Amino acid sequence: MCYSKNPLQRIVFILVILLASVALAGNKPASTPGNEAPAANASAPDVTEPSYRLHLYNTHTDEYIDVVYRRGETYDPEAIEQLDYFLRDSRNGTVAHFDPRLFDLLNELTASVGRPEGEIDVVCGYRTPETNRMLRRRSRRVAKHSLHMQAMAIDIRLPGVPTKELRNAALDLQRGGVGYYRKKAFVHVDVGPVRKW
Repeated sequence: MCYSKNPLQRIVFILVILLASVALAGNKPASTPGNEAPAANASAPDVTEPSYRLHLYNTHTDEYIDVVYRRGETYDPEAIEQLDYFLRDSRNGTVAHFDPRLFDLLNELTASVGRPEGEIDVVCGYRTPETNRMLRRRSRRVAKHSLHMQAMAIDIRLPGVPTKELRNAALDLQRGGVGYYRKKAFVHVDVGPVRKW
C-alpha cells in the first residue's frame, strides 16, 4: 500500500484505490447458496508459497509503500505496477517498468543484514535521461549511461544499518553493481553487471 504524508496526495491515492476496487468488484459474480466459487483451482497460487514483501519510503515524494510483490515464483503484476509508480522520476513524474530482479535484490539485501521487514529509504529510483543530464551537470559522480534510466537501479538507505555495512552486504550478494556514497550516506544497487565503486 502506498501513502503520503501530504493530505491531498493521500486523498487522490485513496480515491484511485477505491475506484479500482469498485471496478474489480463489478466484474465478480455474486455468491449465493449453491453458487459459491470453488475453494481453490489449479491456477490459484499455493498459499504455502513464500511471500516477498517490500516496505519502502520515498525521500523525495514523502510516500510509503508496503507491498507483497511476489508469491513463490510468480510476480504480482498489480504490485509491480504500484512499485513502478512509487519509484517514478520524482522531478517530472515519469513512470518506467522496473526489472523485478531489483525488488528481489532489495528483499534479499534486507534479509542479509537481519532486517527482512526493514523499511528502505529510497533516495533515487527511476530517472529520465533529462533528469540524469541535469544531475550530471551538478555532480561528476552521476554516470552518463546510468542504469537508473533503464529502471534497473536504486539508491537506498536502511535506517538502523550503517551505510558501510549495507554496502558490504550488497557486495557479498554479487547480484549487480554496488556504489558506496559515504558522505551522502546511501548505497546504489543495480541488476547490471557485477562491479563496485
